[in-house]
Amino acid sequence: MAMQPDETITVEDAVQVLAMVGDLSMGLPPDHSIRTARLAARLAEENGDGADACTSTRLVALLRWSGSTATAAGFAHLLGDDVLGRHAMVTRTLSGHSALTFANVLPLAQMQCEVAGDIAVLLGLPGDVENSLRHLFGSHHRGDMQDVLFAPNIPRAVFYVRLAGDLEVLAPAHGTDGALRLIGERAGVKYPATLVQRLSPHAQAWLAMLDEPSCAADYPGHDRRVPLSIVADVIELKLPWLTGYSRRVAALARRSASLAGMLALEESPLVRAALLHGIGKVAVPNVVWERPGKLTDTDWDQVRKVPFWTARAGAQIPAIQGETTLASFIYERLDGSGYFRKARGDAMGMQERLLSAAAAFVSLRSPRPWRPVHGEAAASTLMTAQAAAGRFDRRAVEAVLAAVRAPAPSAPVRDRLLSERELEVLRHISQGETSREAARAMRISPASVRMHVDNIFQKLESGSRPAATLKALARGLI
Repeated sequence: MAMQPDETITVEDAVQVLAMVGDLSMGLPPDHSIRTARLAARLAEENGDGADACTSTRLVALLRWSGSTATAAGFAHLLGDDVLGRHAMVTRTLSGHSALTFANVLPLAQMQCEVAGDIAVLLGLPGDVENSLRHLFGSHHRGDMQDVLFAPNIPRAVFYVRLAGDLEVLAPAHGTDGALRLIGERAGVKYPATLVQRLSPHAQAWLAMLDEPSCAADYPGHDRRVPLSIVADVIELKLPWLTGYSRRVAALARRSASLAGMLALEESPLVRAALLHGIGKVAVPNVVWERPGKLTDTDWDQVRKVPFWTARAGAQIPAIQGETTLASFIYERLDGSGYFRKARGDAMGMQERLLSAAAAFVSLRSPRPWRPVHGEAAASTLMTAQAAAGRFDRRAVEAVLAAVRAPAPSAPVRDRLLSERELEVLRHISQGETSREAARAMRISPASVRMHVDNIFQKLESGSRPAATLKALARGLI
């Protein structure tokens, strides 16, 4: 089934959105990757590389952290706070009592490389960009993140981006001289010493000029359109129980808008907003999202900033500004009890009202760490009661519930790559279930689940669950 225009985004805009998602996920400023890309491109030029290499280097830098949502759960386990913890890790301000070791970080680094490389493939970016992203945090050939990595099989863009990224992130924390000192300690290990020597005389001046764009964003295929769902899927790797959530909200919003009599012109932004609304979620630590009990006041302070960060993405990326502004109303309620604006009444048009109702219903129908899933009847009753109490728009809720009751649209022809049993296993593990949990739910042995997982990985050419999930979503398998 062909994509509808409102479900697509240009490659360049997708790269920009994913750059910001990566920055927020790492606890970095939302323009960190943009600044790193400008530094890396200058470094490539200084080293005598041509325009094509400069462009590839820019893309690698922008997607440097794009796979970081896939490792959020792993770093949350190691550091407690996957957002602030990783910020401290990359700025080298992490406590000396950290639980990080080479052995437990390496698998996460490899997973992040794999997912970033897969993202490049999904976006149709050049092979050298994909190859660089797969080598960015370690050598898969040597299995060592700290060996002499400037071997012939390591693309030069890797070193430009590593070095530029370190300078950009270390300078605010340690000053330019302190950053160069820390960089010098890794010269000859993380990047060639000769490259550090080329950078050092220019470091201060280049940092001062980071507001000036370097390489142009007009590489071949930059305006080709790709599924906007790629962005939603990457975001939701952060919390496996979110898998497919934004897609379901978008689908329900589309059906509801049609039943509510909206024009296609009004319907399109709804679908796009639904697919983009999760951007701000990556800025909140997993420990908050996974908390089984009541959120603390500090937790709520972070959660209320989610729609703010989503709106901020639009301010940085004009192509999605209208949709992210709409998306930032998704948690507002007519009685003013929502967030982050505490908008009420006339401040919310029918698009905002319908989007918030669709998202709330899909959320109720999905299990969460702090509550079990609501059945369709229970969710419908609760939404109707909330509308009667003035929290949701009555017409919007009626349209959403009518869309839920309407016959389901015909399912697209399923990709036959996986067997029915493998698809069932994939659905369980993509939601974050362990092999033991999936086995219990499916009433088979954990060994059988592991055997199916091995087969799934082989067929999807994936080495990790997040990578398999991303590919399966893109292929319409789950």
